[in-house]
Amino acid sequence: MVFFSTSFQLYQVGVALLALFMIWQGVRKYLRREGGQTFLKFFVRLIVWGGMALIALFPRMSNSIASMIGIEGNVNAVIMIGFILVFLMLFKLLSAIERLEEQITLLIRASAVSDLRKKEHNNSETISS
Repeated sequence: MVFFSTSFQLYQVGVALLALFMIWQGVRKYLRREGGQTFLKFFVRLIVWGGMALIALFPRMSNSIASMIGIEGNVNAVIMIGFILVFLMLFKLLSAIERLEEQITLLIRASAVSDLRKKEHNNSETISS
């Protein structure tokens, strides 16, 4: 089976570039330990976006896999675009949730420190009185 084609469509190049950018972003976050990036999150990102790039660049591969498992019909482009949009939204939502969690943690810590300082200040005034 030959998976490689010498001509690429615009969507194939676009999906491959988007996948490459998302993988690069994951590598950067993982190496810098930003945003709670764990190895599991990085690995999932690599599998998802790497798979998207492979299917975009080698669409015959998805046809071969589909025929092996018994799925007929060629709606790969539509399904892939749907998956890409869903995964983009999912990654953005997860990033937003992680940022909110970090901000809530910082606010709670600041509030706790402020309360502790007020109690210490009140105790020092009571003792000196």
